Amino acid sequence: MSLHLSAQQPASPVAQQPGGPNSGPAPAPPPLTGDALQHPGVPEGVLSKRLTLRSQIYDGMVSDYWIYVPSQYDPKKPTAVMVFQDGEGYINRKGDHPALNVLDNLIAQGKIPVIIAVFTNPGDISASPNTLTYKFVEAYGKKWSRTLKDSMRSTEYDTVSDRYGRFLHDELLPTVAKSYSLRTDAYSHAITGLSSGGICAFNAAWQRPQDFSRVISWIGSFTSIQWQEDPAVADGGQDYPEKILREDHRNVRVWLQDGSNDQENPKYGSWPMANIRMANALKLKGYDFRFSFGTGPHTAGVGGAEFADEMMWLWRGYDPAKTAETFTQDVDEGAKPPFRVGIVNR
Repeated sequence: MSLHLSAQQPASPVAQQPGGPNSGPAPAPPPLTGDALQHPGVPEGVLSKRLTLRSQIYDGMVSDYWIYVPSQYDPKKPTAVMVFQDGEGYINRKGDHPALNVLDNLIAQGKIPVIIAVFTNPGDISASPNTLTYKFVEAYGKKWSRTLKDSMRSTEYDTVSDRYGRFLHDELLPTVAKSYSLRTDAYSHAITGLSSGGICAFNAAWQRPQDFSRVISWIGSFTSIQWQEDPAVADGGQDYPEKILREDHRNVRVWLQDGSNDQENPKYGSWPMANIRMANALKLKGYDFRFSFGTGPHTAGVGGAEFADEMMWLWRGYDPAKTAETFTQDVDEGAKPPFRVGIVNR
């Protein structure tokens, strides 16, 4: 499937070009330039060694995480926080999504606040075979022919509930706060992730807007991956566009990124169409949002190339003297029509 997207200028100049399985390979990701690269003379933040947390909310799950502390950090001043799902994928300064470089550069330039970043990996439940979480994850993996570790990731990231948000609020961030001075207001908390980590980031803010008010979702899996797996959870990721339209407005600011060559899955749905539906729902409900839609596939490349722009947009207007702000849709965005699509590969 490939499609055109209209109504808002994409961040990438190739976003209007056709792509998909019937029109040649997807384009290569844009090169990393500017603030995605290390710059001479810019103070480098410090990344911790690999740390480990044992969860009670996911009874028996063990997860690894890393803490990035910028050189400008002052322990006497509570600091803004950003959480990265699938965190290990962002800590390589020479990788395809070198988040540490962007944080160093933008903090040094004063374009974003001083931020402590927490890079957290999906958990491992294999050492706790008698827990309810293990039994659920094991059953899900057998049903869908997925590994135990991959099934644990999906259980955390794809489930539409407040459980993962509680894990961050009650367990992970308090653990980090034992060593560093963190701000506790949602105004100063951001969260991001890729694929299932993307819906996870949005879900955490949606379920707990008192904890997170700034979201970046890269190629987010707003599809039916965990739909009805847990009888106690009525909704799936595919329900989020309608939830946005029908439920109370949350005070969150959201950047969505996706591409027309993102994946489709016969079990779960279409990632590009799901993200377009999300963008339209956010627009129609009056959210402060951006939608970057190009021709990219299901990879980190575009998100990595755009990350500096995303961060400046996400944190624009931040005032450390404040603890709250009511986010409103940009006037120019409000004047634009909803997004429309056209079939180009049939």
